[in-house]
Amino acid sequence: MGIMKVFKLIVVSLVFALFFACMEPQGSDSGHDVSMQIKGSDTIVNLIQEWSENFIEQNPMFNISITGGGSGTGFASLINGTCDIAMSSREIEEKERILARSENVEPVEFKIGLDGLAVIVNKNNPVNKLTLEQLRDIFMSKVTNWKELGGEDRRIVILSRESNSGTHMFFKECVLRNNDKNSKNEFSTQSLMMSSSQAVYDEVYQNPNALGYVGMGFVNEGVKSVSVAMNAENEYFCPTAKDIVSGMYPISRPLYLYTNGKPQGVIKMFIDYALSTAGQKIVLKANFVPLGN
Repeated sequence: MGIMKVFKLIVVSLVFALFFACMEPQGSDSGHDVSMQIKGSDTIVNLIQEWSENFIEQNPMFNISITGGGSGTGFASLINGTCDIAMSSREIEEKERILARSENVEPVEFKIGLDGLAVIVNKNNPVNKLTLEQLRDIFMSKVTNWKELGGEDRRIVILSRESNSGTHMFFKECVLRNNDKNSKNEFSTQSLMMSSSQAVYDEVYQNPNALGYVGMGFVNEGVKSVSVAMNAENEYFCPTAKDIVSGMYPISRPLYLYTNGKPQGVIKMFIDYALSTAGQKIVLKANFVPLGN
């Protein structure tokens, strides 16, 4: 074979190699498949799981791994490069953005739906409604017995998420009104810190004295969601789509996904699917509130 023919074959090979490299989706290559790591909020892990199952049905060449652990875990993983998408039930904090920039990571935010933080009690508990002030007093152990709230003479078992949870932080800011470093409004030391929203649900389900908070996607007939009012003079509302969108339910929030920079490849495909009509129908199916509702 002549030198020119060999040279042409090398050039053609390089062109094809470059072409297929450019076609490779963003994510971690694993053999012939492309894998993607999603980590963070326990609140939306079930929603992301359902999105992933439907997404993979349409794109079987992709593998998606989903891990909870809390919104803080998601941001930490995005910053240290161990996930492609961070799930969060809160906005990223400024200190996390600063840390991200120091690691050459640029978090890009995508709002994927809305959530009402449900205050749940055992379904046999006669208490049906609480004000934000009463909730604050409960979680700070100023009110310790259900009889002080119209219930039975039983000690209130307080359940909270761990501090790494975005749900914990949102409840602290919204209900305890602790949104500055000098505030003394903290969760009572009597609070039981639970590792996940599912753990909160499970304890409330089996403990008639327990009270906790979870994303509305975790509420079903096994527990009771109490209605909540800003104060005793205001109307009480439950975490329904209508009252969350209208702003009438006082403990509501957006839900987010974060990527490092503008998403590309399979990551962009997944984000686009989440925000599509089909993806937003799954938000509703998961008992959250879709965008544009």
